[in-house]
Amino acid sequence: MSFAEKFDKLITGILSALLLPLITGLLIWLFSGNHPSLHSFLNKISDANIVTHTITLCVFPNIFIFLLFNRFDMLHASRGVLGMTIAWTVIVFIVKFS
Repeated sequence: MSFAEKFDKLITGILSALLLPLITGLLIWLFSGNHPSLHSFLNKISDANIVTHTITLCVFPNIFIFLLFNRFDMLHASRGVLGMTIAWTVIVFIVKFS
C-alpha cells in the first residue's frame, strides 16, 4: 500500500482542513506582537470587528492542501478538505450576519 493510498481517506482531509486553520491562527497570534495572551488578541480582533477577515485568512491555506491532495490523486482526502472548507465558509457567514 503506497503513501497516497494509505492516507486517501475522507477523515484525513477533514482533520487536515480543521487543524491547518487553527495552526495558522496560532501562528498569526505568535507573529502579531504586542499581545501578551491569546485572550487579549482575540478581544482586540473582536473589538476591531475583523473576526470574519481573520477566519478567512486562517482558512486560506486549505487551498494548498486541497491542491496537494489533488496532485497526488488523493480524491477522498480532497473531498474532505473541500467539505471542511465549505463548513468554515458557513461559519464565516453565520458570524458575519449574526
